[in-house]
Amino acid sequence: MEKITQLVARIFIGHIFLLAGLNKIGAYEGTQGYMDAMGVPGSLLPAVILLEILGGLAIITGWKARLTSYALAGFTLVAGIIFHSNLADQTQMIMFMKNIAITGGLLLIAVHGSGAYSLDNRNHA
Repeated sequence: MEKITQLVARIFIGHIFLLAGLNKIGAYEGTQGYMDAMGVPGSLLPAVILLEILGGLAIITGWKARLTSYALAGFTLVAGIIFHSNLADQTQMIMFMKNIAITGGLLLIAVHGSGAYSLDNRNHA
């Protein structure tokens, strides 16, 4: 059961980034405008999309999961601080806490590895 749980956990965490990146492609101009409005150069959007899509796929497949988890954890924490730090607004507080929780899950992957059924451990499944 532990091996399946590790895979499911990676899928749950990785899909958040994969879908977020894909959704940003579909709402490119709006996302770019939001970034600019929050003081983040919208010109960084292609890098954000690439990080989210490739990072999400790497977590799901368990490829370079430790390194990817550290990168996504840092990104998620910084994004939470920049975009959701208005804690007086209940919705923003919930979004910020979501980012904190995701960062925690990513740090667990970074410390413990991708587990079974992963490209990192394909010889040990």
